[in-house]
Amino acid sequence: MKRTRRSCKRLFCLAAAVLLLAGCGRGARSEPHEKQLFAMDTVMFLTAYGPAGDDALSAAADVINALAADLDPEKAGSSVNALNAAPAGTAVEVSQDCCDILSISAHVREMTDGALDVGLYPVIKAWGFTTGDYRVPSQDELNGLLAAKDTEGIVLDGAGHTVTLPEDMAISLGAVAKGYAAQKAVEAMAGAGAERAILSLGGNVQTLGDTRPDGKPWQVAVTDPNDTGTYLGLLSVGQTAVVTSGGYQRYFEQDGQTYIHILDPATGRPADSGLTSVTVVTENGAVADGLSTALFVLGEEEALDLYARAHSAVAGGFELVLVTEDRRVIVTEGLADCFTEAGEGYTYVYP
Repeated sequence: MKRTRRSCKRLFCLAAAVLLLAGCGRGARSEPHEKQLFAMDTVMFLTAYGPAGDDALSAAADVINALAADLDPEKAGSSVNALNAAPAGTAVEVSQDCCDILSISAHVREMTDGALDVGLYPVIKAWGFTTGDYRVPSQDELNGLLAAKDTEGIVLDGAGHTVTLPEDMAISLGAVAKGYAAQKAVEAMAGAGAERAILSLGGNVQTLGDTRPDGKPWQVAVTDPNDTGTYLGLLSVGQTAVVTSGGYQRYFEQDGQTYIHILDPATGRPADSGLTSVTVVTENGAVADGLSTALFVLGEEEALDLYARAHSAVAGGFELVLVTEDRRVIVTEGLADCFTEAGEGYTYVYP
């Protein structure tokens, strides 16, 4: 028996993040302008405040839709599709966005000793996570796909906007794409005149402005991975990105076994790290997105070790909320004063 679930990343949580803004005050500068769209296989909620709100929403939607088209590996004419279709060793001209995401992904990959890997696209396809035709590949099949992967061999020429893939390589930028889109969308909203905004792109929340229109911090809920209709905590934040990755977001079940969409680059199989979700808070949405996936793969001990030794390797630093299979919620020190416990049956830890 096979059961499938393809849910939008932290959809309840993201809706809650918007709903918690109710009552922010009245007046033109605090008037909310809202937009909902579907892109990157995700329902997205955008809210901007002030007289330029509608223009800001249009600018954000244009950016998101353009990035969704350019980064889709299955869309003919996209940067990623062109890369995957080119003969081995061919330098392919791609968009600046594609170059930037590859550069960010390479940085996170280096930080996490390969726990984030853009070269997993053939493995992701083998599991059926790109089409919904789920299956469990044999380990021999996965080993063959992993053997053909040579992520370190990717040649990126940022100045010339070209990328060269090694033979038999195919990439996907999905682990970073929504975070990058949120970052660029917020920048577009600011450029259109918005002073405050909140974007919920699946599991990726991005804020514009240090406070809500009423002067209070933005409130972002952290979904309970064991009961996705509720949340286990609230984060009070300023202008930042809050990104969560979890096995509950997309998975399928076969013969009583659950297979999640977050794959371990070392094995090609779903990550089995003892974590059920990872939330990263940092300035840059793309970095937060990549780190949340990589740290989920690494697990609690290595995630906290990376936090301790490489906190400064990310601009502005980063903070974490880790949720473990044994129902512990681990909140790093930079969030201790802005995290409100809200879950039942959890032990909250502040190392």
